[in-house]
Amino acid sequence: MSTVPLTLLLRSDADPFSERGVECPGELPPASDPALTERARLAKAALGERVFVLGHHYQRDEVIAFADVTGDSFKLAREAAARPNAEFIVFCGVHFMAESADILTSDAQRVVLPDLAAGCSMADMAGADQVDDAWDVLTDAGVAGVTVPVSYMNSSAAIKAFTGLHGGTICTSSNAHRALEWAFTQGEKVLFLPDQHLGRNTAVRDLGMSLDDCVVYDPHRPGGGLTPRQLQDARMILWRGHCSVHGRFTVQNVTDVRARIPGVNVLVHPECTHEVVTAADHVGSTEHIIRMLDAAAPGSAWALGTELNLVRRLAAAHPDKQVAFLDKTVCYCSTMNRIDLPHLVWSLESLAAGTVRNVITVDADTAHWARVALDQMLALPGI
Repeated sequence: MSTVPLTLLLRSDADPFSERGVECPGELPPASDPALTERARLAKAALGERVFVLGHHYQRDEVIAFADVTGDSFKLAREAAARPNAEFIVFCGVHFMAESADILTSDAQRVVLPDLAAGCSMADMAGADQVDDAWDVLTDAGVAGVTVPVSYMNSSAAIKAFTGLHGGTICTSSNAHRALEWAFTQGEKVLFLPDQHLGRNTAVRDLGMSLDDCVVYDPHRPGGGLTPRQLQDARMILWRGHCSVHGRFTVQNVTDVRARIPGVNVLVHPECTHEVVTAADHVGSTEHIIRMLDAAAPGSAWALGTELNLVRRLAAAHPDKQVAFLDKTVCYCSTMNRIDLPHLVWSLESLAAGTVRNVITVDADTAHWARVALDQMLALPGI
């Protein structure tokens, strides 16, 4: 096995991307050492069934190649829990995903995140202290008692625990509709964390609310920037958070792609803004986007408003269809891309040598209340 120091391999991916037309607007630079693929294969083989590698849909192809299972964040956490004999769970995703895996797996298993810097800007937009302060604001306005928190899976373990402690539920982009329907049987209002766009789009598109039913709580402004009367009148109290990838798509992107590709179907993720979702032809979660492309007619044209690694992979998987990126500029998830092949090799080789690095551990109390919220999601009808 090569002994090239890993410190030489953990390089920056700041190289410029080259435009390749509407199909694939950018290329990631190749792995810096051609021996990395073989090193990853040998280390994973040496570990055998002791290791289970999870790869999120937004990961690079070079990482996905070593994943035992690919999927969205919740699917991967459940897959980890379904492998009790795997001593190590190597989660190729971001921090909140690894936390969820730790919550759902046994104490005997250890969850490893190849790069601790792989966070999520959306999850970071809702800090535990900020949410506690917001609940105090709702209490002072006299609405906390009739408000049910619903937190997106893309949130920290601490926010999931807050949700469970206050009688709420977690949701994914696939089941947000069911989660909100359930929440409104439990209370009069919903505090939706941390993605305002998924909350707004679900409330308006699926539950028939108006935009006037929604207010945005800004944790950086006194009282969230809202008056007690606004909180009392609102049905959806949306946290001021967003996805840095999906939030960048614009209505102009939709207009431009329709002009470039006659008859194109515009399919976007519900983390996009309400204006983009309204302008699109289809809206759905990552898994829904994949299923729609799988079922699409040969020769059909699609513009996808989601992360570029996934778009490029779908384009390669469907050569009989025209698959374009909604925006003409590159839109990789920068934090997800921190999990590259050098980091994965480092993690696997360390495990094979008997050293466990970058273990993600959620404390027992936080894990308990987060599990309460996750279990409530699993109990939703149709899940």
